[in-house]
Order: sequence, then C-alpha cells, then structure tokens
Amino acid sequence: SLLGLAGAISAIFLTNLGYGIVPAIVAAIAVGIAVGFLQGSLTAYFNIPAFIVTLGGLLAWRGVVKGITNSSTVPISDQSFIDIGQSYLDPTVGWALAMVTVVFVLLMAYRRAMAQKEYGLGEGSVGTAMMRSIFPITAILAFIYVMNSYAGIPNPVLIFVLVAIIGFFITNNTTFGRYLYAVGGNAEAARLSGINNKVVILKVFAFLGALVGLAAIVNTARLGSATVDAGALKELDAIAACVIGGTSLMGGRGTVFGACLGALIMASLDNGMSSINLESYLQDIIKGVILVAAVGLDMIGKKP
Repeated sequence: SLLGLAGAISAIFLTNLGYGIVPAIVAAIAVGIAVGFLQGSLTAYFNIPAFIVTLGGLLAWRGVVKGITNSSTVPISDQSFIDIGQSYLDPTVGWALAMVTVVFVLLMAYRRAMAQKEYGLGEGSVGTAMMRSIFPITAILAFIYVMNSYAGIPNPVLIFVLVAIIGFFITNNTTFGRYLYAVGGNAEAARLSGINNKVVILKVFAFLGALVGLAAIVNTARLGSATVDAGALKELDAIAACVIGGTSLMGGRGTVFGACLGALIMASLDNGMSSINLESYLQDIIKGVILVAAVGLDMIGKKP
C-alpha cells in the first residue's frame, strides 16, 4: 500500500502538478520516510505490535491512494522518469560496473581475511579468501555477459544491486547494523547492554520506508503510470522472499544477500508460472503454500 501511495505521489507531481523528475523522486522517498517514521513511532514508543501497525497501514494507505487519485490511473508522459524503469545500461558501462564489483568482492575478502588473522579467528589466509571469491566473481561476470547479450543491464537491476550492496555494508560494517541484529535477536538483552531499542526500531522503519519509496519510483516508471492497486499483495511476496532467503521471523538471523536471493527465487517462480500460462488462482495457491511452508520450516528449525 505504501508503494502505491508513494508511486501515486510521484505521478501526481509529474502529471498533475507539472513538477520535474527530481521533485517527483524526492517526494516519493520523503513520503516513504514519513510513513516509516510514523509507523516506527507507533511500534517503538506506543508499543503497538509491528504486525498490527503494518496491517493497519495496508488498509489505510490504500484508502489514501484511492482518495488522491479518485480511484483512477495517473498516466506519466515524462520519458526521463519512465527510463528509470524501462531503459538499459550501455554494455560498456555494464562491464565497467562488473570490474568495480569484482574489485569490491576481492577487497571485502581481503579485509575479512585480515580481520580473522588480527582477532585470532583463524589463519586468515589471503590466498584462501581469494579462492573463495572465485564463485561470486564468476557469477557476476556470467550475469553481465547474459545481460549484455540481450540489451544491457536494466536500470531496475542496477538499482537493486546498489541497494543490496549498501544494505550489506550497513548490516555488516556499522554499529547500527550490529545493534539491529542485537535488538532482533533479544530485545531485552540489547536494552540491558545499553542499546536504545526505540531509536533502532524507529531508524529501521524510516530506512525501510525510504526503500519502499525507491521501489515505488521504479515500479511506477516501469508501468508508465500510477495505478490504484500498485503493490497489492506484494507484502506477502516480501515476507516469503525474506524467509526463503534465511531470515528468521523470530529475529536475530538473516542477511541482505539472503533476502535478495529469496526475492530472485520468488520472481523466477512468478515468471515461470506465467510463462507456462498457469491459471492465476493456481499461482496464488502455490505462492501461499510456499509462504506457509517456508515459515513452518523456519519454526521447526527453531525447536531445540
């Protein structure tokens, strides 16, 4: 619902108000942050369960979308905005980004090896770390080759990768990332250790709101319009992607790249079912079963 709201705001800024692409993008992300801040405040400071807050938002923000759009589609004619979701990078740029990513992977492997050696967690062999980097590097180069053999890397894919890298860095290399895992794993223990749980929760909601605003921009640009039902039931896809990627609903376990892998699996499932012309009701049934099964396996894994 927030995705639909932020997308509608960006479309209204472009079409109805005549503002340019930059104000439209800023407005969508700002709406996401504001809603995230509001819902985070309700969860952190009023002790309303996050599930209830987001469930209420699911209904409320969808109603706001219907109100500001008069329950109609808002078309977009700004080609520069549409290109965000529909255009491709030049193959040369794709290879350049691949080289940068490879260097980043090698650098992270080197830093990890040095950290292990410094803290006595192992021999910290640089050679071993480099060898472990062969698979991700090969996957990166193969991905770029496949994309460039078609039309290049789609802009949404580039945005997806950049967000994943930023998320990986935040969760693994910042104090906030460590606090995030601590609060998710055991909120009471985190509080007793001096972590301000309320601030951490508030930051998480605001950050996720910004990501939803960014996703709304990509989705609206890809469709070339803002629709009333944009993002409908995508909440369930997001939950399934996270759980399939190894995130525990009990908190304290999960990675950004794991969630990304889960999202790719869900997207592949959607595309596969659509390509064989599977009836829509069967698609919903299958995705529902997968969601329940993924959560069930997670709960079984939690049992002693």
